[in-house]
Amino acid sequence: MKKQMILGGLILSAQILGVAGAVAGPWEDGMTAYNRGDYVPAIRLFRPLAEQGNAKAQKVLGVMYRRGQGVARNPMRAFVWFSSAAARGDAKAKVALRAVSRTMTREEVSQAREMAQACEASNYRNCEY
Repeated sequence: MKKQMILGGLILSAQILGVAGAVAGPWEDGMTAYNRGDYVPAIRLFRPLAEQGNAKAQKVLGVMYRRGQGVARNPMRAFVWFSSAAARGDAKAKVALRAVSRTMTREEVSQAREMAQACEASNYRNCEY
């Protein structure tokens, strides 16, 4: 009987610790950091997701570049990430892409399109944005 109680207590403890020790994924961790205002760790978490084609992460990177959150404000880099997210069907990224485009010259838009195409073509291997 005593062994059963000890074994039952160990199993219960393992279950409780397993639930308490559950770890969020990179998206959740990135959003937590972003919402806290810890933008540099957020970028480090979002960038690999964005490079893997995650439209939500791409959109957030676009927002961060547009606002200068954890990075220097850069509408061309914002364009690159919004463009990628928009191409994957993210409606809010499409709106943001149009908005950021209106703040850029034609030459900047043209260059940003080339940057976005180069990133996509290389599967983000040769993309420092």
